[in-house]
Amino acid sequence: MSQRILIIGAGFGGVWSALSAVRALDIAGRQDVEVALIAPEPTMYMRPRLYEADISTARPSVLDLLDIVGVRYIQGTVSRISTDDHKVEYALDSGACSIVYDRLVLASGSKVFMPSSVEARGTPPRLSSLPESTPGRNTVVVAGGGFTGIEAATELPSLFMVEKHNEVGPELGPGPRPVILQALQELGVTFYTGESVVAVDADGAVLSSGKRIEAKTVIWTVGVRASALTEQISGAQHDQSGRLLVDDNLKVIGVQDVFATGDAAHARTNDKGHMAMMSCQHAIYSAFPRRSSGHNAAQDLLGLPLHKYRQPYYVTCLDLGGSGAVVTQGWDREVLLTGVAAKHYKQQINQSLIYPPAANRAEALAVARPDIEYEEKDGVLQYRLD
Repeated sequence: MSQRILIIGAGFGGVWSALSAVRALDIAGRQDVEVALIAPEPTMYMRPRLYEADISTARPSVLDLLDIVGVRYIQGTVSRISTDDHKVEYALDSGACSIVYDRLVLASGSKVFMPSSVEARGTPPRLSSLPESTPGRNTVVVAGGGFTGIEAATELPSLFMVEKHNEVGPELGPGPRPVILQALQELGVTFYTGESVVAVDADGAVLSSGKRIEAKTVIWTVGVRASALTEQISGAQHDQSGRLLVDDNLKVIGVQDVFATGDAAHARTNDKGHMAMMSCQHAIYSAFPRRSSGHNAAQDLLGLPLHKYRQPYYVTCLDLGGSGAVVTQGWDREVLLTGVAAKHYKQQINQSLIYPPAANRAEALAVARPDIEYEEKDGVLQYRLD
């Protein structure tokens, strides 16, 4: 192979970038360009499902899929990116290695962010080892009353939720809030607004008001920050979450031959100033930027027209545990579905639609189009292939 498109990350962004790059190269009839993907393991972790009780199927392997479409998988943890040299250094058990690229797609995702102002002390024992009478054994504190916090809170018993803003679900807006508040009340969730968790230890959490809650389990959902690898893209600009600023083609602004996608990219979704959200809050339409980045990396390398990333639909689907779910559409978050119907919709997304395609080359590349859309047919969400 004389040229290479290198993708960092095996999550949603990395895998879809790889598939869309291969598709673009196939259409162009180019067999002399290698698509390579580097990640610690060939696994796509279904982070949108981590609030669920059973996540036994939430880490599918993508090794067979990458192999069948012709993507070279490289096992390793990236340690350094040199955009001047077009080189990436990575670590293996056997030692340090490096690889050069012609185009790079950074799809390294994000990590939970805990500010230094929050003290975390002590490592509690496993709950199963504690007597039932232990204070706080069956109590859970969820720090953060946003999208992830609400989904976690509605799945667990004996729960307290803490949100620093004056409203639960501040980023979700007023549209679905009555449905959310009703669900929290029905499920017996105690929530504190206008408060923050300022300290965590092995026996509980302390709030900004000084109130202490005895709890052996604290779940931190206050926010995420883009992968630290974004800081290694020399000459790039970043937003407050560490994401790389990209243009309408998902190319990193001010940097040659580097694209970014998923939680690593601060991307514009439309011409009204709305930006892509982090952590799959775009629900079923979250795959749009992932496909565009790989497609455009290949097109750019071949000197062909790029696909302008736009997301015409914005859908939010929030699980509410035993109270069902709520589905909204548009940036004003108009409520579309609630209750059982919304729950069915959410389950289709979480348990089917967001998963990588089967290891069938033709089928996988068919759904890797950057302009792919979804439709509901006979009550089932699926790709529209016409």
